[in-house]
Amino acid sequence: METQAQAARGRPREFDPEEALSAALTVFWRRGYEGASMAELTEAMGITKPSLYACFGNKESLFRKALDLYERDKLCYTRTALEAPTAKGVAERLLRGSLAIQTGTTDPHGCLGVISTVACAVQAESIRDDVIARRASSDAALLARLERARDEGDFPETIDPQALATYLSAVMQGMAVQAGAGVPPERLEQLVETTLAIWPGK
Repeated sequence: METQAQAARGRPREFDPEEALSAALTVFWRRGYEGASMAELTEAMGITKPSLYACFGNKESLFRKALDLYERDKLCYTRTALEAPTAKGVAERLLRGSLAIQTGTTDPHGCLGVISTVACAVQAESIRDDVIARRASSDAALLARLERARDEGDFPETIDPQALATYLSAVMQGMAVQAGAGVPPERLEQLVETTLAIWPGK
């Protein structure tokens, strides 16, 4: 007859998928896709490898779900930024939202997308392509908003919206890299203020 202890050992460990995914996101954020080992992931998530596979699929599938969570919870400011009434307002919301993420005390510093794009080797090409595709989608939305701003007279017609969008993205990615390298928050704040001070519009 099976004892209670044997029965407990035989049952899968119960866990909260959302909490487990959040823990996986933190590991990926700190280590990058390839730097995160399955042992490190399962330990952080508090689950066994079979449970991970059963709930999330393989490592690649887990990373994609972690990216979904990252975009939903950490990058939500990007959606509201595009609703600002002026292009400079869009830039300010994006820069300050990015700064808040980079200088917060609860999450790793640096950008998950940047880390994964830079760190992924050839064998992780599909992951790199996914990260790049997500970036392309957000870049297209920003470009469309800046094109509208140009048409509304927010900044001079001599300014190319594509160049402005690329510049803004480069500033935010640079902030992420610097934050990951330990640059003090006050210096990143100066970068935001300088970018807004030279912004070509009202």
